[in-house]
Amino acid sequence: MKIRGEWVEFPVSLSGESLHLNEFLQKEIGASKANISEWRNTHSIKVNEEVISNQNPLVTNGDSVLLHVFREEEDEIVPEYRELAILFEDEHLIVLNKPEGMSTHPNKAQETGTLANALASHYQVSGQNSKVRQIHRLDKDTSGAIVFAKHALAQTLLDKALQDDQIKRTYVAVAEGRLHRKKGTIKEPIGRDRHHAVRRRVSESGQPAVTHYQVLQYLREQRLSIVKLQLETGRTHQIRVHLSSVGNPIAGDELYGGNPEIFSRQALHAAKVFIKHPLTGEALNIRAPFPEEFNRFMKYVDEEEI
Repeated sequence: MKIRGEWVEFPVSLSGESLHLNEFLQKEIGASKANISEWRNTHSIKVNEEVISNQNPLVTNGDSVLLHVFREEEDEIVPEYRELAILFEDEHLIVLNKPEGMSTHPNKAQETGTLANALASHYQVSGQNSKVRQIHRLDKDTSGAIVFAKHALAQTLLDKALQDDQIKRTYVAVAEGRLHRKKGTIKEPIGRDRHHAVRRRVSESGQPAVTHYQVLQYLREQRLSIVKLQLETGRTHQIRVHLSSVGNPIAGDELYGGNPEIFSRQALHAAKVFIKHPLTGEALNIRAPFPEEFNRFMKYVDEEEI
């Protein structure tokens, strides 16, 4: 894979003799049918420098397939400058450390004040023709690492990696009380709470949800547990609901029974994300520094355990 201006070149290297172009794009690169349709409609595919529109030619070893992935795109997100904490960035993706108290994205047209607005401004100022494409989200009062794709192919590949549990997200929470086991898995399904517009709850009719946890430290005098958590699924409020369901709500999480006097908001931080780079295959193990308010708890933990 090689970047050539606004195009990305993929040399054809097959174990067999040849593949039709569509099959090559899907099997060898990981593109979706929607990607291919969009590229064809916008004359964004070349084979050996020749633009391909309706044809589906055979490609073979030694051929070159080029995709116009860095095209200028319109975005409905309003750019709004604010300083970003960038943990990783290249031409294909960006990972940010989201501050607490900021929504990930707007919920209505022309809304500002979100991380997406700040990222749109970053793209604009740095001359990048990218839409804001979030791969997952964090609650407004959860801080930490969050991944965005910079073009449609990267989004397709990262979405599939997330779906296949190949993007590993590690969280740290300060939970009230002492968990019954030092290490375990919570597998309770999560659904809406019909008595509350925002809150979720454990429900037999809910969506499957799996949270793995490990207690890093129990603070006996404060009756608090510092817990490392990893998600197999990404349900709304999943960690918050699961910890509350076992009697250990997150400190500061009033919605699920947490004490606001311990922490000014829910004490939950997305501390690390592991990604296999969608284009280069490089293993990226990205850490997000903890906010200041976490420091009084993190001094009890060896961060290498996270």
